[in-house]
Amino acid sequence: MAFSATAALWFLTFLIPLCLYVAFTDLQAMRIANGTVIAIALVFALIGPLVLPFEVYLWQLAQLGIVLVAGIVANAAGIMGAGDAKFAAAAAPYIALGDLQLLIVIFTAVLLAAFAAHRIAKFTPLRRIAPDWDSWDQGRKFPMGLALGPTLALYLMLAAAYGT
Repeated sequence: MAFSATAALWFLTFLIPLCLYVAFTDLQAMRIANGTVIAIALVFALIGPLVLPFEVYLWQLAQLGIVLVAGIVANAAGIMGAGDAKFAAAAAPYIALGDLQLLIVIFTAVLLAAFAAHRIAKFTPLRRIAPDWDSWDQGRKFPMGLALGPTLALYLMLAAAYGT
């Protein structure tokens, strides 16, 4: 993996609770809170310069802006929700470009598992555990935060174990 194992460990300390919160709030209310997305970006802005070489930090930070612009365009085209676009932008600095193919594989696997788990829970008595969650009654819409948050956390866990 191209991402630093040491940096991944530092980031994980702060990001695991935030990633889980993203999944929970998207399930519960079909939204990813701005405060959570800002916190994810702030963790990188504050911890990144301490654990990454400065030129790597700057490039990774630039990815936030690039993904944010792409996300705004995708949201305007109706391809993705605004919260999903903001989360992707905030998460972008944590991804090394050399790991992009691996990230796609991780995201695909997590998305399939999250979708299956959500649909199974939605149409079985498991739904009674949280009967008031908005995600149950959204028709074909799916709370992507349920896949996005765990994808970032899992990527960083792998980077912590196998990174440079």
